[in-house]
Amino acid sequence: MPRLTNKPRKRKDGRYEVRLSIPENGRRVRISIYGNTAQEAERLAREVKTKAERGQFSRDRTTVTGFVKAWLERRTQEVRPRTAEAYRYELGLVLPSLKDPLAPDPLGARPLKDVTPAHIRELLDDLGKRCSIRTVRQARARLHAIFEEALSLELIHRNPVAPVKIKAPRDQAKAKAGRALELHEVQALLTALDAHSDPRTALSLRLILACGLRLGEALGLQWQDVDLEAGVLKVSRAYSANRITLPKTHTSARTVPIPRATLERLRAYRDWWREKLGVYPPQGMWVFAGNNLDKPLEYRAPAHLLTRVTKKLGIPHVRVHDLRHSYGSHLLANGAPLELVSERMGHANPNITLGVYRHLLQHERQGFVIDPEDLLQPRAQA
Repeated sequence: MPRLTNKPRKRKDGRYEVRLSIPENGRRVRISIYGNTAQEAERLAREVKTKAERGQFSRDRTTVTGFVKAWLERRTQEVRPRTAEAYRYELGLVLPSLKDPLAPDPLGARPLKDVTPAHIRELLDDLGKRCSIRTVRQARARLHAIFEEALSLELIHRNPVAPVKIKAPRDQAKAKAGRALELHEVQALLTALDAHSDPRTALSLRLILACGLRLGEALGLQWQDVDLEAGVLKVSRAYSANRITLPKTHTSARTVPIPRATLERLRAYRDWWREKLGVYPPQGMWVFAGNNLDKPLEYRAPAHLLTRVTKKLGIPHVRVHDLRHSYGSHLLANGAPLELVSERMGHANPNITLGVYRHLLQHERQGFVIDPEDLLQPRAQA
């Protein structure tokens, strides 16, 4: 058990010192507690004694910034480059010293073990004055993960981020993760894509909608990944930020069936390349190659086309990723098993499919109608 080893003793510098003996790593160590008065030194010593009795005292002086830098270095080896960049950006918003070592950073300079929920609350409230609620939530999620790791390493006794909640203002509408296109919007969009002059961008959008691919997965396809006889494609890489990476997760590497109408257009598209090249495109060529053929299309090209087309059709704003949302939602709406949809979309967990990509469509909403009088009708005898 921790114990005080002496009464407050006045030092030459005018401060008072109390010595405390506490257990640490299987042995007893002595520490000194200082105060401007004897009463202050004794009070501080008793506070340390109480923490030590609860197993909450640590002499570790690792700062928040120091621990975060080590955490980021580890995570850089575990996630995709763009994800690591997002982590650095989000944490840089709350820890300025990550970007500039000379920048004032009250939280970053604080020892990890001394951070309290009040410090986190103040930090996120300040961030909320400068950034959107989504950004604040992302920053909180990163901080929570960091302190959770520190907790598992027994550097701190509780996660100070856990009790801090982020709620949107009452008058702020809750943003949707995405939306699914209605059937009439799908029909209008496909017709417009078929009529577009550049089959590369148009077909990349159709493939995302027809197969539930992520944009980077579609642009990362090579002809060796597309089996036009069997009618399937294999997702084995992704393209973004001018880099080729592995798929987002281990379940993202998958084989996806290509619907009949889209398969016919892919075959016609391969013939289009044969006319341009004089031969069929080689197996290692990008399916949606850019103008110089050695790289895929510019990453933003499909989004620019989608914006122009939907605006011309009078369809409310649609992101490229909403085409993937639509794929999952329409599969579920037509009775596909949740596990199958999750597998097709490359999700690690079916709950992700259900919670993020399931959006009730207008024709479904109209189907969920019940007349109270129908409830009063006697049930037919079996």
